[in-house]
Amino acid sequence: MQFEMAPVFEDANTANDHNALAMDIARKVALRHHFVCIFHEKPFDGLNGSGKHSNWSLVTDRGENLLEPGQTPHQNLRFLAILAACLKAVHDHADVLRASVANANNDLRLGANEAPPAIISVFVGELLTGIIEKIAKGTKTEDAERFVVDIGVAKLPQLARDYTDRNRTSPFAFTGNKFEFRAVGSSMNTAAPMAALIAAVADALAQMNQRLEPKFLAGTPRDAAVLDLLREIFQETAPVRFEGNGYSEEWKLEASRRELPNLPDTPAALEVMRDSKRTAFLREMGVFSEKELSSRYVVALERYIKQVTLEAETMVEMLATQVIPAGEKQLVESSAALAVVDSIPAASRAMEGRVKTIATVLGEVITAMERVQKLLVEADSMHDEAARARKLAHEVRPAMAAARVAADKLEHVVDDELWTTPKYREMLFVK
Repeated sequence: MQFEMAPVFEDANTANDHNALAMDIARKVALRHHFVCIFHEKPFDGLNGSGKHSNWSLVTDRGENLLEPGQTPHQNLRFLAILAACLKAVHDHADVLRASVANANNDLRLGANEAPPAIISVFVGELLTGIIEKIAKGTKTEDAERFVVDIGVAKLPQLARDYTDRNRTSPFAFTGNKFEFRAVGSSMNTAAPMAALIAAVADALAQMNQRLEPKFLAGTPRDAAVLDLLREIFQETAPVRFEGNGYSEEWKLEASRRELPNLPDTPAALEVMRDSKRTAFLREMGVFSEKELSSRYVVALERYIKQVTLEAETMVEMLATQVIPAGEKQLVESSAALAVVDSIPAASRAMEGRVKTIATVLGEVITAMERVQKLLVEADSMHDEAARARKLAHEVRPAMAAARVAADKLEHVVDDELWTTPKYREMLFVK
């Protein structure tokens, strides 16, 4: 069974602590009732995975939500400025945001079954898209309030959920008065993704402030200067806005054309942590030092290598000691049955087909297992951890997937009594 927790909004630091505490309590309560609560991002092939929709907004010390549309042109101009900062944050630092949610489990989840793709984009909805594009195409004006009135946002409609997000494939979506960072994995501590997001927005706001100062010095009225800056930001960040299907192959091609980073696995995503230019804003904002960034990279890479290696070694052992022996026993029994009906042509042909199927699929399982074993030996001999992680991601995991497909096929032709592990249908549907 899969459940959803919906915590109350609170300060990010407190919310992170409460999220970790809730996970700990869930595990303990499950054990009391003879269950196991797992937070694995993708435990079952073909079924929805588990993630954390980290709902985030920016609030003043007076409790004003800056992502809440207002009732006046000035308030809505402020809302649009904060919206622009969020777009710029994702546009400028999508690779770091992707790295902040990278782990071996999440790699299995991203890109299907109601999980967002690894390409980080922003969904703002049809209504806001129209407003943003009007501002981006607008001409320079001294009367900012008149322009805001003319484009229809003097009094924005209530941006409730019904007017915003229905796109479950978006990694970063505006949902009325907040953004949802949906790429965060269910097993993760939300602190690192939130730290990266907040730092990215802070960096965007700092850059926007620097760009406003010359406009003020030139005598441009405040609201007009802000509107001019919004026009620039909305034009610059257009590539990161996407309203369509994030799972489609067309989006991958379009994202490449827009020069958006596509980091499909953890080793690729973690490489950004080694790029001092890409992580400079984290140091400048005082979020992480150079040593801390280096340490996080090393720890994350080591954890990925150990986890995937352990998974592959466990798979090999299960195939060798449980799956293949079950297939061999079924092959022996079916071959014996074939000998019994050998004198009956119709039955003999049917049994021959069954025996051939079992033998063929069993051979596929053995071949796939040997392939995983060979790749593990090769990976183990590699001293460059980054290269080793890439080999695990690009060769070992695909080989594991092939072994799993072969084992699934064998599961369908082996007697339940001979199959010593729970079959997939039993784990999902049999009480």
